[in-house]
Amino acid sequence: MQGFTELTQAQRLQFRDEGYLIVRNAIDEEMISRLIAAGDRLIDTDERFNRYQTSEYYDGFRNCIPMDDAFTPLLTNGITLPLVIQLLGSNLQLSTSHLIYRHPDPPGTPDSVRRPGWHRDGGRTQLDLGQDNYPRLGLKCAFYLTDLSEPNSGVTMLAPGSNQLTERIDIPEGATDPVNAIEPLLNPGDCVIFEYRTWHAGAPNFTEMTRKCVMIGYCYRWLKPMDYIKQELSFLEKLTDIEKYLVGEEVDDTPEFQPSGGYNPLNEWCAQHGVEQDRMGD
Repeated sequence: MQGFTELTQAQRLQFRDEGYLIVRNAIDEEMISRLIAAGDRLIDTDERFNRYQTSEYYDGFRNCIPMDDAFTPLLTNGITLPLVIQLLGSNLQLSTSHLIYRHPDPPGTPDSVRRPGWHRDGGRTQLDLGQDNYPRLGLKCAFYLTDLSEPNSGVTMLAPGSNQLTERIDIPEGATDPVNAIEPLLNPGDCVIFEYRTWHAGAPNFTEMTRKCVMIGYCYRWLKPMDYIKQELSFLEKLTDIEKYLVGEEVDDTPEFQPSGGYNPLNEWCAQHGVEQDRMGD
């Protein structure tokens, strides 16, 4: 992992209080082009393995990281991963990688459409622990590849502060969204980092362009990833030690039990940049 992006105190407080950050220009034009080419290739296939398609307007793939080499650099992006480590600590792994294509809605679609509707991430966490016992377990880095600088372009809407809710989000009777919902206006290459607990939904897409995005989710290493158990050996052989570690692989061969969890190459990066390895709250 190259580079160091320092998390400001203002960003730390915003993430704590509102559950999201907007990071401008997280990826450059060359990478955007590679990611769009890779995404287009996948979407244009008839592949069903790990495909997540809820309608003809919402299509994509889960665990997309091993499906094309273009996605791998997002795992250790030099702008976003440093921010993730400073927010969550270094005891991390990939939770999910999700390619999402949000196609234009057909004429006559009401502006109340949400694909998907308002929800929290985290799999079964809410069901098993309940809304009032849902701790901060992970976050997503949503890399947007297309122009979302105008409303109703299919962007991910957010409800600031909903990461702190201990009950389901309140949507007033007759309304589509919570009262404080926002629709970020983004340029290609921008990234939104949001907590799993932050309620979010997909805005309508009334443009003539497909909204294209790759979401990289990180969680603590003691949690089970959402869309893979173990990555294929052919994929692992291409990765650096940090990349292997982030997809859940052990990168040392120490046979003894280690209470710390074993060797973590991210800690070397933390030491180099003076970053606290373990987050002990805010």
